[in-house]
Amino acid sequence: MQKIYLLLALFMLALHVQAQPPAGKGGGGKAPAMSNIGHVYGKVLDADNKPVNYASVIILQGRMDTATKKMKDVLVKGVLTKANGEFSLDELPLRGPLKLRISATGLKTHEQSVTFPPIDKDLGNIKLAVSVKELQGVTVQGTASKPLMQMDIDKKVFNVEKNLTSAGGTAVDVMKNVPSVNVDIDGNVTLRNASPQLYVDGRPTTLTLEQIPADAIESVEVITNPSAKYDASGGNAGILNIVLKKNRKTGYNGNLRAGVDKRGALNGGGDFNLREGKVNISASAMGNQMKSRTTGYTDRHNLGTPASNIYQDNYNKTDGGFVFGKLGLDYFVTNRTTLSVSGIKVHGAMDPTENINILSDTVPRQQFFGQRNSGSHMEFDANGLVFGMKHLFPKEGEELTFDGNYFGAKSKNHGNYRTDYYNGKDLVDSFLQRLDGRGKISFLTIQADYVKPITPKIKLETGVRMSRRTTEYNYDNSVYVANKGYILIPGASNNFKNVDNVYAAYASVTHNIGNFGYKAGLRLESSDYDGELTTVKQKFKNNYPVSLFPSLFLSQKLKNQQELQLSYTRRINRPTFFQLIPYVDSTDKLNITQGNPGLRPEFTSSVEMSYLKTYKGNNTFLASLYYKYTDNLMTRYLQKETDPATGKELLVNTYINANSSYSMGAELTSTNTLTKWWNLTANVNIYNSKINTANTGAPSQDAMWSWFGKLNNTFKLPLSFEIQLSGTYQSKTNLPVNDNRNAQAGPPMQTSQSASQGYIASFYGVDAAIKKSFLKNNAASVTLSFSDIFRTRKTDQYSESSYFTQYYNRLRDPQMIRLNFAYRFGKIDVGLFKRKNMGAGMQGMSEVVQ
Repeated sequence: MQKIYLLLALFMLALHVQAQPPAGKGGGGKAPAMSNIGHVYGKVLDADNKPVNYASVIILQGRMDTATKKMKDVLVKGVLTKANGEFSLDELPLRGPLKLRISATGLKTHEQSVTFPPIDKDLGNIKLAVSVKELQGVTVQGTASKPLMQMDIDKKVFNVEKNLTSAGGTAVDVMKNVPSVNVDIDGNVTLRNASPQLYVDGRPTTLTLEQIPADAIESVEVITNPSAKYDASGGNAGILNIVLKKNRKTGYNGNLRAGVDKRGALNGGGDFNLREGKVNISASAMGNQMKSRTTGYTDRHNLGTPASNIYQDNYNKTDGGFVFGKLGLDYFVTNRTTLSVSGIKVHGAMDPTENINILSDTVPRQQFFGQRNSGSHMEFDANGLVFGMKHLFPKEGEELTFDGNYFGAKSKNHGNYRTDYYNGKDLVDSFLQRLDGRGKISFLTIQADYVKPITPKIKLETGVRMSRRTTEYNYDNSVYVANKGYILIPGASNNFKNVDNVYAAYASVTHNIGNFGYKAGLRLESSDYDGELTTVKQKFKNNYPVSLFPSLFLSQKLKNQQELQLSYTRRINRPTFFQLIPYVDSTDKLNITQGNPGLRPEFTSSVEMSYLKTYKGNNTFLASLYYKYTDNLMTRYLQKETDPATGKELLVNTYINANSSYSMGAELTSTNTLTKWWNLTANVNIYNSKINTANTGAPSQDAMWSWFGKLNNTFKLPLSFEIQLSGTYQSKTNLPVNDNRNAQAGPPMQTSQSASQGYIASFYGVDAAIKKSFLKNNAASVTLSFSDIFRTRKTDQYSESSYFTQYYNRLRDPQMIRLNFAYRFGKIDVGLFKRKNMGAGMQGMSEVVQ
């Protein structure tokens, strides 16, 4: 309980300090600067509407001169217009006051203020009258850092590229420090106690979190209640969008990384970016080795006749790794039209082995001991290709985008399982089984979106989308027969393929009336599904008619930087491949799984109300209340079936549609700059959920109030040292209402989630890291990180049904230590300011920046 009180105390401290300015000189701190991501562009014309080439275009910012104590214009950035009169200035600070100044020989200098948002600002066609005005002296301004959290009307953005504890790890380590997100020991993610859709760069992906390196991630977008613009899939948990790093600084820059963990697993990679003229090229390559170890036990009491007890302890060892590569190209056709293409390549291989000791006894007493040893090999290849076009119109905010996205993965695996049965010390029987599988899955998505400002305060957004998912899997199950070798068991094997399509169109209107704003949208989606058991030519088909998915977002800004938001959405959760495929996975006799090809989608209606308060020093506090109701819920269900491999009667976990479920809760998130050297992010989610299973004949599980908390501290110390300390706590909670997790092509993942009532016991985990930066401009750094310091991030689970009661425990890779080195390099092409054929209006600026 002391750990719970500590987490609550720290969270209350975070809420308390928001009402007070950060400590610093004179009692007030210096607020962290906003990110330099502003972009302005336009076209310069003379009085005769002819393009003005080589005109000087600069952005100035008013700053207090410490020597004269007077305001002074400071140069932020500048360029020369092209032959067609166009100009573009990016990497601008979002905070003002900013001023645009345009001057050219023989023409009058033009000045106007510049404010953000929107981040991309089209200034249209600017005409210069006849006159000349000399450029005043200016000085160059430095860059700024990104805020930890940014808010939008329908999402929260968490910048994670400076996260220390995830250095050298994967996206699983990143998610452990993202508020609202819970990660179990197998890397499965839940958002408000349900499984979200996983996106990469705004598009669905077949990658798992363990296949995405942490060092490739720039930010994570948490979308708890997606609007009509987003794909309606994802059910009751929203979307997690992983945004990969992409640098568009002029010139070249990059970084190199290398590291090792306590078991000798290596990681390394690098990024490179080149921007010159109309072309931006970015490339990333990295690799991660894996040496994972898991221990656990299962204690089950079967209630049948005769009653029996089974106890098994297991040790799992997985060695392997993966490589990740990404190459992107942006071509700036004009200031207003950009073409982009990028590709992703992932390859990996794993060699898991497992040893299970099994002790079983029945009533009347008959005891036996068994030992199962297994060894497997799995490989996967994933490829992605994305094409995009974006055209911006002269009218601010009007834009047209087109995206085409293909992502595919292939996998193959084979495993050998041997179970020996003993009577005392004597071997009495052996059962040998071999599994061979091959699978592939692909996504194809084509989408077009158009944004049109009707008036300065009214905006229309429309779009169409088509997606196609193709899945194929072949699975052979063989058992060893004396004097005959391995014999294929057709009833336990499976060859399955399916294709599902989703067609969608949406429209939404955004309107601001003073401090009040709303965004109302409607999405239309229809889908179809075709599946076939290819060996027996048995087909399954479902056609879902057009469904409507409305969304409404209301926002009211209050005094003192406060804001209220209210939203409503309706969404759908379609069955995954492994929930549909009628294949029986019987390798783990205590957790046999089978899909249901007749499973139907579930629909979820969500209501969320939020309050946001921004304090001095960029401290924020966000409180949300939410309620979600799901109809036709997809959930696990336990039934008795005959094992085709052995002919014995077994309990099988499958999926059915229950009547309904609800979940509700309250979430608090706080980001704080406590002092100039201490940043704190705190998150608490209190929730309750219940499933109505009256239609199944099974008793409904009682609702339970639970809570989840997360803290992340960053300390900046002298001598360029930095420390990060984070912790999570999950209280006792019901088993998740569903298990619709993102899975790659391959056999169903064995999990502890059963189709029974039960709970997961409380647990906590603490991570820490220390970083030392050195060399000129701190270009190099060394990071030492520790995860699960106290060996407490484990799974303790109790489940029960009319057939059994069971305790389950697992612990994976506790007290992991990683050492990582990073070096960044680059050169910003200041020479772009000093191109030949400068106009006279550019001379003053060139003298300053030299």
